[in-house]
Amino acid sequence: MAKRDYYEVLGVPRTATDEEIKKAYRKLALKYHPDKNQGDKGAEEKFKEIGEAYEVLSDPQKRAAYDQYGHSAFDPRMRTTTAGASSGGGFTGFHDPFDIFREVFGENSFFGEMFSREYDRYNHNEQPHRGNDLEYELELDFMEAAHGCEKEIPIRKLEVCEECDGSGAEPGAQRRSCTLCHGRGIIVSDRGFIRMQQTCPRCGGSGQVLDKPCRACQGTGRREKLTRVKINIPAGVDTGTRLRSRGNGEAGHLGGPHGDLYITIKVRPHEIFKREGNNLLCEVPISFVQAAIGGEVEVPTLTGTTHIRIPPGTQHGTILKVRGKGIKSPQGYETGDLLVKVNVEVPTRLTAAQRAKLEEFATLCDSYTYPTIQRWIDKVKKLFR
Repeated sequence: MAKRDYYEVLGVPRTATDEEIKKAYRKLALKYHPDKNQGDKGAEEKFKEIGEAYEVLSDPQKRAAYDQYGHSAFDPRMRTTTAGASSGGGFTGFHDPFDIFREVFGENSFFGEMFSREYDRYNHNEQPHRGNDLEYELELDFMEAAHGCEKEIPIRKLEVCEECDGSGAEPGAQRRSCTLCHGRGIIVSDRGFIRMQQTCPRCGGSGQVLDKPCRACQGTGRREKLTRVKINIPAGVDTGTRLRSRGNGEAGHLGGPHGDLYITIKVRPHEIFKREGNNLLCEVPISFVQAAIGGEVEVPTLTGTTHIRIPPGTQHGTILKVRGKGIKSPQGYETGDLLVKVNVEVPTRLTAAQRAKLEEFATLCDSYTYPTIQRWIDKVKKLFR
């Protein structure tokens, strides 16, 4: 991918003053600093990109070269290495992001010291640090989600190496100063108009190396393995619920604490029940005779069946409520209701005797038998008066 224009990266015009460039960089460096965007790879890349842009545009000589030749001004294939410069390493474009703060606040000020410590912490990895968090999507049956359950899920993750107990070293091994970077953790070299700085590839920025690294984990202190994690799912979870299992993420580096495991729930649909918040909705068919004269019908619940009363004259689509038979809140402070939607079924096939009885029933009906129909007829009559 082609590099973006450095002025575009900092959001300044080509005529920008040094102060405008510094101000733009300071704002972007604070916005995309890794400590404010932990785990965000996109922010980390932007942080490096703006550092690279500022390193060039803040230096008059480098800026002049860039204005004339563009990115090719710093291409090692286009220019010879200056005398005495190291020929190893490649351009990382990494600018010390805290130079600007040291310049503004002073190296020995409170802020200067604070940003110096932040820079050291950002660039060196010899200290133990917390393992990565992990994400897992867990699909549950409707009843499992409603009642709660225990699940065992397989996770492939980095765990503490059993051979070295996480130390990364063979028995009797010692840490010695890295001979490549001489204990600094970084390698600096000059290429063309620019001085380049990169993390030492041998010690990974720690400044130290093991003389006998663990053969099982190659000195990392961690090895990937398949682990089965038991998770307690509380009653009442729904699609989108996010659970946190502390300490079940990846093992930390050099004895650092484990990260966490986040489980996102996905609930499969049920053939009878539909969830509406903590309420359950179920549709129950009844005959038109039951709807007309009333009666009692059996309906399902999460724990079995129960009976509800159908009042005489119940209309199609009427919702009857059974209190306390819905979903229990995952927090445990309330339980929803069971909402029974009544669907009145009209017979599709009649015998001669059945038809005769219905015709006889129809002759006995008047406007009071079907009040809704009568109101509709009255509205239509008014329409054409």
